[in-house]
Amino acid sequence: MKRLAGFLAVILLLTGSARAGELEMESEPEEEVGEEVFDESSIPTSAEGLDIPAPSAILIEKETGQVIYEKNADERLRPASVTKVMTILLIVEAVDSGALSLDDTITCSAYAAGMGGSQVFLEEGEQMPLREMLKCIVVSSANDAACAVAEHIAGSESAFTAMMNSRAADLGMANTHFTNCTGLMDDPEHLTTARDIAIMSRELIKHEWIKEYTTIWMDTIRDGQFGLSNTNKLIRFYNGATGLKTGYTSSAGHCLAATAERDGVEYIAVVLHCASSADRFESAKTLLSYAFGAYTLASPLPGEALPPIPVELGRAKVVQPELYEEPKLLVKKSDAGSLEVAVELEKSLTAPVEPGSVVGVMTVSLGGNTLREVPIITKTGVERLGFWDVMADMLSLLFYGER
Repeated sequence: MKRLAGFLAVILLLTGSARAGELEMESEPEEEVGEEVFDESSIPTSAEGLDIPAPSAILIEKETGQVIYEKNADERLRPASVTKVMTILLIVEAVDSGALSLDDTITCSAYAAGMGGSQVFLEEGEQMPLREMLKCIVVSSANDAACAVAEHIAGSESAFTAMMNSRAADLGMANTHFTNCTGLMDDPEHLTTARDIAIMSRELIKHEWIKEYTTIWMDTIRDGQFGLSNTNKLIRFYNGATGLKTGYTSSAGHCLAATAERDGVEYIAVVLHCASSADRFESAKTLLSYAFGAYTLASPLPGEALPPIPVELGRAKVVQPELYEEPKLLVKKSDAGSLEVAVELEKSLTAPVEPGSVVGVMTVSLGGNTLREVPIITKTGVERLGFWDVMADMLSLLFYGER
């Protein structure tokens, strides 16, 4: 009876409440999407050939953040439940910081239980461990679970929303403003862009363990009594899919932040305001498959090991240089074999030499155009010889011909 009452309450919220009369509530419609939508047999090989139905979209690579394709990527639109990418990010960051544990018990408030749209019909006072609540949010886009966790973290949904906006600002999401943690309502002030969604999606998938949730196709909660099915059909039908989040309202249209990884390279495709669920999956699939087919992530290195650099007046005769970081460059597969690497190093150094001192540069170029310059630094430091050390060296050189 409680489940039935909860269901009836949802219907009332959707059809009769004053709030719902002003703002449309989010609920993913049951829409058939055929497997042919995910077929990769006719993917364009050039960006000019990309013709996707999504009105707003962007495609980026995870490691570098490089934009491969964009279409009206800075148009401010309603994101529907793709909003939850930020909600999930804050939860994941709280877990990784130690502020939360996946074993923490989350208690559902009356307010959270009253959420409409996509939900798992939590009852007031019902408790679940965070790991189960997180699964409900990620897999089934559960608004009630999202609100319950938001209240647990911040005390109220409004306080949590303030945290969302603060984190968005930290990430440089300049065109985003959240007014809730779910995307449940089509609030005209709740806006973001494809580019900003790609930014927060990239930040989220840096936490690899969230993919244990985002790759779930079907699961259960309440000891197997309640089934969950992922609204992201890429998880079932697209090779390498790793997530991430769907969304829908009649005003926002069909939205999707999609991620996929093959051969160690991961791409993020965001599509907004699509006319149908098939259009959003077709658009995301086309973008992701184009990236996998046309691009690769290269890590160019010097052809030979970097030689030690002599050090004058130092307690050590040489110091070993190393790359500040291993460069990762997104390049077209057709260009990967044409990358050129040049190394410039100091011929000698004079002590003292601090650890991490810049002593050279590695330049990666293609067709005469510089793609990346990577500093070369000293692996360790070298102290300068003292006066008596210099005298001892001179005597050694005088009598033995060496230091």
